[in-house]
Amino acid sequence: MATHMRLVLHLLLLFIFAVQEVRLVCVDVASDTEAIVGHVMKLTCIYCMKREEISAETKVDWFFIGEDKRKIYQYDREPQVPKDVEMYWKGRLTWSGSKDLQDVSISILNVTLKDSGTYRCEVSRFFEFDSFKHSTIKKTTIDLKVKMKASEDITALYSEIMMYVLLVFLTFWLLVEMIYCYRKISKSEEQIQDTETDYLAIPSENKENPGPAATE
Repeated sequence: MATHMRLVLHLLLLFIFAVQEVRLVCVDVASDTEAIVGHVMKLTCIYCMKREEISAETKVDWFFIGEDKRKIYQYDREPQVPKDVEMYWKGRLTWSGSKDLQDVSISILNVTLKDSGTYRCEVSRFFEFDSFKHSTIKKTTIDLKVKMKASEDITALYSEIMMYVLLVFLTFWLLVEMIYCYRKISKSEEQIQDTETDYLAIPSENKENPGPAATE
């Protein structure tokens, strides 16, 4: 029984570890470009890092490009609104990025029709090695359109449904594999126990004298 419990615990820990590993995967996805008046709109900006780049220093600048290029948000050790930002943006922008700074998105609160336009996310990474310094920059442009009401997107709905179906299928498959491994190991242990029981049931004289030696 103790062996069975250890096996179940081991499989459970393996499942949890696999789920955590999946969550760590970074996927560079494009931002939505359609917002609805009065709703919250997330401007998605992803800059995936390689494992050796995790310790890089990261700075992020968000711009709204109209007649001129105006900085509306920034991340420099912490997310913040620039001091000279227009009153129109104050209190309407929030940080929606991740702690590891692979997701450096922001959100617009209480969207209005005037929020339509071009936004640019500029991510700078600074690396310091033993003998030299290096920096990289990635720019992402988002053309946002604000509408009074949402339009039906059958493709997005279908994709979301398929994603959940796939997630359920993978979870079910993993559970089936766990049960199969558990039953297989349990059956092997039962066979070993039966063999030991049969051996103990043989009289001691038969064990010591298995039989006369074969003669030619």
